[in-house]
Amino acid sequence: MSNKGHIALAGGAEFGGGMSDLDRRIMELAGGDAATIHIIPAAAAPDNNQHRAGARGVHWFKSLGAKRVYCREIIDRASADNPVETDAIGGADLIYLLGGFPAHLANSLRGSTCWQAAIRAYGSGAVVCGSSAGAMVLGDMFYDPGTSAMQPGLGLLGPILVIPHHERSGPAWVERMQSFAADAQLLGLDEFTGIIDDAENGGWTVYGGGEAVVYQGDGQNRYRGGQVISFSLLPPPRVDPENLKW
Repeated sequence: MSNKGHIALAGGAEFGGGMSDLDRRIMELAGGDAATIHIIPAAAAPDNNQHRAGARGVHWFKSLGAKRVYCREIIDRASADNPVETDAIGGADLIYLLGGFPAHLANSLRGSTCWQAAIRAYGSGAVVCGSSAGAMVLGDMFYDPGTSAMQPGLGLLGPILVIPHHERSGPAWVERMQSFAADAQLLGLDEFTGIIDDAENGGWTVYGGGEAVVYQGDGQNRYRGGQVISFSLLPPPRVDPENLKW
């Protein structure tokens, strides 16, 4: 692969079947059934759920036809600097960051050799997908509900603040996030709903049964499955991932 890959963002409740359209699409973009898929379970590690959550992901993608899908042993900063894990991530066609605790996930990956390998893979054509906490940390900043404060993210998305589980958390989070980061673009994603930067003429295509909501000042733009959010409204991922220093 020689071109920059794709980014997918999901609102949560991954691996249960409700986002099959999005998951089939990211597999297609990554190369189909033969794509090498690596799941990073670090966000689930604080409550010792990484093995169960990762196994669900492996089972789910195999049910969609994936032949090479693995849950990596990336659960904290030390393991994110493990050379074996770094080599694996560097060879991925699809890198999936599942949900859980966003601060732990960001602190585990930021500046790590695994994340640098993920950036290089993305720059060479791999798909990077984040669900819930995994989607939150891909921006420059994210709102950490554990501390009720903004935290530095991984920077791949730029100034986009993702609100996962939007149908439940949106009203409580929006006002806080707007006050903390007035210059950022707020994006709400319902569970079983996601977006991919794969629209033919540029933009984010919405997948799933819920809504994607882009906030503009006091207004909202709501999108459902099959609709496209233009890059003029919701910016594309960073053009040159190799320049990222996270």
